[in-house]
Amino acid sequence: MYLTEDELTAFVQANPSVTYLDAIVIDLCGNAIGKRLPISQAASMIAGGTPICAAMQLVDVMGNTADPGGHGFSDGDPDGMARPLSGTLAPVPWSDGQRAQVLCQMTDATSATPVWYEPRRILATVVERFAELKLRPVLALELEFYLIDRDRNGDDSPRPCASPATGRRERQGQVLSLAKLDEFDSVIRAMQDAAHAQGLPVTTVISEYGAGQFEINLEHQTDPVSAADHAALLRRCVQATARAMGYDATFMSKPFAGQSGNGLHLHLSLLDEGGQNIFDPVHSDAEAKLGHAVAGLQATLHEAMAIFAPSLNVYRRFRPDEFTPVTRDWGENNRSVAVRLPPVTNGAARRLEHRVSGAEANPYLVTAAVLAGVHHGLTLGLDPGEKHTGNAGSEVDAGLPLTLWDALTALAEAQVLPDYLGAEYLQIYRDVKHAEFTEFMEEISGREYRWYL
Repeated sequence: MYLTEDELTAFVQANPSVTYLDAIVIDLCGNAIGKRLPISQAASMIAGGTPICAAMQLVDVMGNTADPGGHGFSDGDPDGMARPLSGTLAPVPWSDGQRAQVLCQMTDATSATPVWYEPRRILATVVERFAELKLRPVLALELEFYLIDRDRNGDDSPRPCASPATGRRERQGQVLSLAKLDEFDSVIRAMQDAAHAQGLPVTTVISEYGAGQFEINLEHQTDPVSAADHAALLRRCVQATARAMGYDATFMSKPFAGQSGNGLHLHLSLLDEGGQNIFDPVHSDAEAKLGHAVAGLQATLHEAMAIFAPSLNVYRRFRPDEFTPVTRDWGENNRSVAVRLPPVTNGAARRLEHRVSGAEANPYLVTAAVLAGVHHGLTLGLDPGEKHTGNAGSEVDAGLPLTLWDALTALAEAQVLPDYLGAEYLQIYRDVKHAEFTEFMEEISGREYRWYL
């Protein structure tokens, strides 16, 4: 589980120019935090970890603490120990060979047990629930992002990026355009190369609807925690590589009004003890089990919305007729629904696609909430209703909390998710996001002056 001395020795021998090591932890908001230390100290990390403030995993998007659950000011802000994980030691390609990175698990400084409120641990506890059903989730995540100019407008809004091939600033997207991929080939290839160097199994890259918008897919994993690791580290990789190439990259859900939003889509199937996909139509009850899984997602969607959409900006995605889910519907090969069943040529690849989350959402918590809904639906044998065959996005479902404040209220009133993610953790999550929202609202916007002065 943890990095071994043999792994470290082999890495140092293969990468003799590395002088520093980034010890990475992913916080509640999905941001990579941690510390940079000389590679010579990596051996001591293997022995017991490196100290990092444990409550830093509970800060808001700006790194501020609200002392949630008494973690922070109230308990003296103790350190935990960041323990490097096996298989995650990798070079940092955008550092000219000078740095490496390793993903860490936070443990208690005294007992060495995993810190219970780490997002990785929250996901791991949900994954463990599938053992009782004798099932193993297999999943992958897709991430959408925009390449933008490194310079901002006077109001801090982003500027569309310029094509490296033509020098002209992007004005509109060309979905699935190979010509657009050709134009940005140097940047996209650098991202793919950096991801592969870090062991991130990226696959397909496509040009999306927005100007300078792209999507990168990841291979399916039989370990959901690893799949979420890949998504969290890929975001860091994409942003750092873009900056090294003279751009910025943003996973903000709606950086440009009137253009396509960035989503985080999750593809999921379930294997039985024999390694067979229970959604494969060769099984007589495959459609029923798939329906139960979908119904569980429908039943928990309102509870989980604050996790799928963790900021004010994400809710700008949820508009009619924008291929972003605004209902609980499901359907075959239909991008207007919340849970899509992609077309497959091989029944063993039958899966569902969860299309609700914004790209900046924490991939561990999104995966945990999706798996919680699926487990709930399978356990109770819930009915998803009929599949939607037309445009499910023409009208908004009034029962869905499509503002941050309504979503936080729905999470506070949740009946299902506390059993999976833990009532105490969900309270902490609400406290952090409520404090973040309150702080955001303290700044007077230009629109307020224009409207009300």
